[in-house]
Amino acid sequence: MDSQAPRYARYPRAEARRSRQPGLLSDCGRRFSYAGASLPSSDRMTVASQSPRNNDHTPPLRTRAQTNLPRRAYPFRILGMGLASLPLMVVMHELDASWLAWVWILLTCLVWPHLAYRLAMRSSDPFKAELRNFIVDSAFAGSWVPMLQFNLLPSAVLLTVVFADKINTGVRGLWVWSLPGMLLALVVGAWLNDFAFQPESGLWITLSCLPILVIHTLAVSASSSRLVRRVQLQNRKLEELSRVDTLTGLYSRGHWESLAASVLQDRAAAADSTLMVLDVDRFKEINDEHGHSIGDDVLRGIADLVRRNLPTGSHAGRLGGDEFAAVMPFPLVEAESAAERIRAAVHQLQFASASALRCTVSIGIAGAPDAGSDLRSWTEAADRALYRAKQTGRNRAAVA
Repeated sequence: MDSQAPRYARYPRAEARRSRQPGLLSDCGRRFSYAGASLPSSDRMTVASQSPRNNDHTPPLRTRAQTNLPRRAYPFRILGMGLASLPLMVVMHELDASWLAWVWILLTCLVWPHLAYRLAMRSSDPFKAELRNFIVDSAFAGSWVPMLQFNLLPSAVLLTVVFADKINTGVRGLWVWSLPGMLLALVVGAWLNDFAFQPESGLWITLSCLPILVIHTLAVSASSSRLVRRVQLQNRKLEELSRVDTLTGLYSRGHWESLAASVLQDRAAAADSTLMVLDVDRFKEINDEHGHSIGDDVLRGIADLVRRNLPTGSHAGRLGGDEFAAVMPFPLVEAESAAERIRAAVHQLQFASASALRCTVSIGIAGAPDAGSDLRSWTEAADRALYRAKQTGRNRAAVA
């Protein structure tokens, strides 16, 4: 930082990044459920975009979550279809249905989940194949309603669950794309069944609907709970990444500035606070002569010394490149002593991979800011002291 340019001009990219801090993950509703499976937000895609993009039918690149979608859907399709068979069988028994109806229940509720899984896993694009399976699921649900002779409770339960599954996939338009097949199957089934209509639901039919209502709801809740915990963990990791500089372990620039600004807002705390700006002398020469790995070791070593020599309550961060800053909760005289301890410790710093290397730092110190001062003016005062330390020989501290 031997240049005399203002620090905010030297780090334009770092300054721009302040306004583009990544947000935390908070959308816990992006999931799909065959009785509760969860689909990450990266899988939210339009159905229309699933077709191959070139003429040789090469499948598009998929995320790991998309590729594994058939495996995640498989157990929940077994559960959902299996539970759906209960009201179907009860109604078929009451209607004294033909053997064809029983075979259709067997195929759609018990055989289809396994067949769908095999078809998806053998496909060159399992994700696209699984989306087709979802559409087939809806068609089967549409065929069940006329078989039930539009019995109100089971028809409403089954169609609601199927629609919820499509909406919860997070795939835009999937429930719309499922409608034509569902309606076609419903109309054809009603025609084959002479449009029979018996909407009343007796006690046994009501009881047969309870498992899919209860178990499906609990399974979805359990899956949602796992998703929430996973998102919370990701949020904590993202928050940690946004707060801490990964190379040095000090606060990142954005987080440090927010802490320093909070000190300024507390007038009592600001009146007893001191700002220190520290810069590694001739850091570019260190990188050029010893390599960037040693340069990183220098930054880590200095950051560790800063952390160990600052009192409790101080806020130290890396501003960018080879420049550090710290807000110390004590007056100027004590801050000068802390700065001198850091300067002397850095001068004695040794590196196993570069035993001949000795590095120094220049430090600028600014006392308590005037009333109404902002962080920028306070930092610029410490910067001016830092430039004076550079101009008078480096390896020293100067006070604004």
